[in-house]
Amino acid sequence: MHESTEPDLRHHGDAEVRGMGTELTDLAVNVRSGTPPEWLRERIAGSLDSLAAYPDGRAARRAVAERHGLPEERVLLTSGAAEAFVLIARALPARRAVVVHPQFTEPEAALRDAGHAVERVLLDAEDGFRFDPRAVPGDADLVVVGNPTNPTSVLHPATTLARLARPGRTLVVDEAFMDAVPGERESLAARTDLPGLVVLRSLTKTWGLAGLRVGYVLASPGTVARLERAQPLWPVSSPALVAAEACSAPPALAEAERAAHETAADRAHLQARLAEFPQVTVCGPAAGPFLLVRLPGAAAVRSRLRGLGFAVRRGDTFPGLGPDYLRLAVRDRATTDRFADALAKALTED
Repeated sequence: MHESTEPDLRHHGDAEVRGMGTELTDLAVNVRSGTPPEWLRERIAGSLDSLAAYPDGRAARRAVAERHGLPEERVLLTSGAAEAFVLIARALPARRAVVVHPQFTEPEAALRDAGHAVERVLLDAEDGFRFDPRAVPGDADLVVVGNPTNPTSVLHPATTLARLARPGRTLVVDEAFMDAVPGERESLAARTDLPGLVVLRSLTKTWGLAGLRVGYVLASPGTVARLERAQPLWPVSSPALVAAEACSAPPALAEAERAAHETAADRAHLQARLAEFPQVTVCGPAAGPFLLVRLPGAAAVRSRLRGLGFAVRRGDTFPGLGPDYLRLAVRDRATTDRFADALAKALTED
């Protein structure tokens, strides 16, 4: 029987560490280490006294709107950004859907599950995975692109992405990692002048809330209303709403900005250590809290690293990449130095 080479769109980094407890140092999942911070844990824990009441998202929605300088009717809170992909696929019309790859695979998976045929625009490693809007068919009426992009860590210029917007087209920009970029430069979150723009945000990555499931959509009031009608009742739990409100407040934004600068410094250190290995190519320039690397025999190296106590993310499940790619989450310098020692061993083993 012929074995399909189609990438597994449902594979995610958590599969690399699932069931391993604390045995592995996790470089496979792009959640900031040491999170959620204690103050956020306390806020979430304090919400448990209200669990008998149905969730009320008004305060969280207002806080997110204020955080981006937008009216509340342009905000929709969701059970993580992943729910937003499903809502878009099910509730918004699309005759010709295009997903720009390599990128997070859930948007395409959600579109396919909803019965849409999906076309792929594949960015080229030789061109640094840079994006040219002319690669998108002019009659595409739903376009999905990540910024900064998972797994390439490329940050596309906002002016470049804005060129994709046009009447009759839904432009979905996944900004799940934008709060890990100092100054959130190149964000389109506050733009209200671009027709069909839908920006997705997640609180998972910076705040360590993958298990709580909270994110949001920023879009025109009409689009928000359409997506909201497709949601089940009370889709976001009370603890998640408290987290969304807390993480949108000025002190939290200042903390996220400091963390973004720390991540940039730690990423530079990881890049410097990887430069010690001539067989490893770092894709870049990188702007996210992770790096995409290319090296021969990456699957075997990943297995050896696992034996040495490190989990890294395979890259061959992303359309447009192949078996020679790995994604590495940025960690503190001490962890990176330990990883570099393990990588040296993994690259020399037969």
